[in-house]
Amino acid sequence: MFLESTMERLSRLKTHAANLLTIMNLAFGGAAILVTMNDKFALAVLFIFIAGLLDRFDGMTARKLGIESELGKQLDSMSDIISFGIAPALLMYAYATHELGTLAMVVTVMYIASGAFRLARFNISESNGFFTGLPITAAGVVLTLSYFAVPYVPAVFYLFFMISLSFLMISTFSLRKI
Repeated sequence: MFLESTMERLSRLKTHAANLLTIMNLAFGGAAILVTMNDKFALAVLFIFIAGLLDRFDGMTARKLGIESELGKQLDSMSDIISFGIAPALLMYAYATHELGTLAMVVTVMYIASGAFRLARFNISESNGFFTGLPITAAGVVLTLSYFAVPYVPAVFYLFFMISLSFLMISTFSLRKI
C-alpha cells in the first residue's frame, strides 16, 4: 500500500518535472523585470541568465522523461516571452536607451512583439528538427549579454541592435536545433 502510494507520487512528480523547471524560468524572468524596475540591473542580468539555463533544461527533461505535452509547449512559450522578450527589452530600455525617448519605447515594444510573433509561429509549426528565425531565447540572451558593452557604445547602437534581433526573430531562415 505504502509503496503504491509512493510510486504514484513519483509518477506525478515525473509528469510535472519539466513544467516545474519552466515555471522557475518564468519566475526568474519576472524577478528580472522587478529588479530592473528597482535599478538593480546586474541582478536582472543574472536572473535572465538563470532563466536561460532553466529553459535549456526544461525541454531536455521533458524529452528525456518522455513527458512532452501541448501544455508544456504553451507554458514554455509564455515563460520565454517573459524571460527573453520582456525582461531583456525592459532591461536595455531602462539601462541603455530610455533617454532616447519615444523612439526607444517603440523599438522596445517592437522587440517584444517580434518575440511574441516568433513564439506563436513556433507553436503552430510542425517539429522538423529546424528553427525558423532566431529563437527568442538566443535573442534574449544575446541582448542581455550586450549589457556589458553599455559603457563603451552609444545608446543609439542598442536601437539598431534590438531592431536587428527583431528582424532575425521574425525572419524565415532555418537553424538546425541543437
